[in-house]
Amino acid sequence: MRYELFYWPEIQGRGEYVRLALEEAGASYVDVARRRGGEDRLMAILGSEREKYPPYAPPFLKAGRLMIAQTANILQYLGPRHGLAPKNEQGRLWVHQLQLTIADFVEEVHQTHHPIASALYYEQQRKEAKGYSREFWKRRPQKYLGYFERVLDRSGGPWLLGRRISYTDLSLFQVVEGIRYAFPKAMRRLERTIPGVVALRDAVAERPRIAAYLASPRRIPFNEYGIFRYYKELDA
Repeated sequence: MRYELFYWPEIQGRGEYVRLALEEAGASYVDVARRRGGEDRLMAILGSEREKYPPYAPPFLKAGRLMIAQTANILQYLGPRHGLAPKNEQGRLWVHQLQLTIADFVEEVHQTHHPIASALYYEQQRKEAKGYSREFWKRRPQKYLGYFERVLDRSGGPWLLGRRISYTDLSLFQVVEGIRYAFPKAMRRLERTIPGVVALRDAVAERPRIAAYLASPRRIPFNEYGIFRYYKELDA
């Protein structure tokens, strides 16, 4: 099957978690909106009254006749089919639970630069963003990444599931990369306390297919339009 991934063409965003899973799986896929006319197709689907299961927003994935939206939902579909999640119910639920925890954390990261409203520019909420980021770095990264550090300690292996990589490992890699970009000084301090998470990040980066993807033009660089943004005044 050749998948069609629909996401905004200029940012990593929430679509990047799906891209990483597809790349690690060696799956055949098209990043639709990055092709000529692709963004028009994306918008047509969002505005269509004919879709039986219409997505609210990107990312969404076309897999044959299936239309699947929401990052964690897409990954829950892809994981067992490509060896990135257990096939037993308890294992699938556990991986999905971890992914939803990552989604919660990512939303809090987004709030560091858009604490009032996503419709407003950062410059319109700069003061509030500085206050939110200061409070954020008192406890939230420590709590979330500390939780994943404990999961790794108990897993018995280098991955969150133990000896078997899953899509949540890829997503945790992306979170570490994103926070390193957005908060380089603060993250350097935090990394001393989460050696397992850092080691997982390094192990993912060395995976042959992931390494090839990161070095390719398919990997959109971090920028100040996505979830992870660098503003010097927020990096305490």
